[in-house]
Amino acid sequence: MAAGDWSRHDYPALTARTRITNVTYPVTTGDFSAASGADPLYERSAVIDLDAIRHNVRRLADAASPAKVMAVVKADAYGHGAVPVARAALEAGASWLGVAHISEALALRTAGIDAPLLAWLHTTESNFGAAVAAGVDIGCSGWELDRIVAAAREQERPARIHLKVDTGLGRNGATIESWDQLVGEAMEYQDQGILRVVGIFSHLSVADEPQRPETDQQLAAFREVLAVAEDAGVDPEVRHLANTPATLSRPDTHFDLVRVGLGIYGLSPFEGQTSAELGLRPAMTLRTLVSQCKDVPAGQGVSYGLRYHTRGPSTLALIPMGYADGVPRVATGGPVRVAGKTYPIVGRIAMDQMVVDLGNIGPAAAGLLGAEAELFGSGSDGGPTADDWARAAGTNNYEIVTRISPRVPRRFINEPFVNKSPVKKPTVNKRATP
Repeated sequence: MAAGDWSRHDYPALTARTRITNVTYPVTTGDFSAASGADPLYERSAVIDLDAIRHNVRRLADAASPAKVMAVVKADAYGHGAVPVARAALEAGASWLGVAHISEALALRTAGIDAPLLAWLHTTESNFGAAVAAGVDIGCSGWELDRIVAAAREQERPARIHLKVDTGLGRNGATIESWDQLVGEAMEYQDQGILRVVGIFSHLSVADEPQRPETDQQLAAFREVLAVAEDAGVDPEVRHLANTPATLSRPDTHFDLVRVGLGIYGLSPFEGQTSAELGLRPAMTLRTLVSQCKDVPAGQGVSYGLRYHTRGPSTLALIPMGYADGVPRVATGGPVRVAGKTYPIVGRIAMDQMVVDLGNIGPAAAGLLGAEAELFGSGSDGGPTADDWARAAGTNNYEIVTRISPRVPRRFINEPFVNKSPVKKPTVNKRATP
């Protein structure tokens, strides 16, 4: 059965009653009845400010100059929407785009985005042929090289590769010991016209902790492997090592290109430094509407397990988002702003809903049904932030925004009025020595 054909499969009758066929969320597709008079986008949504994306890219480009900027839009742009974010980043001056998977890169190409584009995380089932055909640069840690070469021969088109070395993170990338061999093999294929070594790169492990010595160690190792590659005749267009925290704090890691992910979404990579202090603007606001308010007596239990009880007569507000929407189940105490005041979540967060205790507010409760409930946003007005939710969940701000599920529609603001044509490849300058 071909991929994507599962919905047409002739399932045995015994499984028919449990089969689910091609479910589409109306809030995501806009496929809802106009007769209802209600737009599901306003029930709940992640509002993405593309002006904030542009601002952040410009801020990071200023920090990186003269190095160029690769905007990392993997994982649907950290949950923000890959295609609109990619367009906004390129409009603001990013020269490259980066993703983890070839499938993510192909989706950008299908959307008409023609900028330089790197995909770096592969399996034995990755579609290297499609990547070569679409002009997608391919990260290569070693084992992929033969498959990339086979794909280039099949497509009758040279592959563009970036050789990756592991300088200390311990994930993908060639080992220091195998680097000579990988470079030698890649150059043999380049001499045959089968591929072009476009880049050399590695990834930092603790740049978000500037006081640690490992970044210096990784930088030294990277310089050593660059020297080996240069001796072998490699003349890459780009050498890249820096992520968002290194872009902001370590100019000696910038080389020709910086790869920035978290920063373009306006989030701080540093413990103890806010987005505003770094000149960044968070781009995502997660919000919904209060779906019920009710007065309860003292001692009322709340949510599964009844781990919370009201201390006195109170009003409980129901917030119709839960872990199916990407809100961490463990984040009891996470903040929600209702009518200009921030309250903690009480009781367990359920699949679709959670509760805030508004206190004994009396008749004011009647006016809160349908009120805006903001889980996090820019924080510029003192409201809750993704960092607040990260602390409540015991995780980082990366995870908070990335995990917001497809059930929550994205609403983009500050889009260009008309700009849907393909984004052309910018000129890539030859390298500058940091």
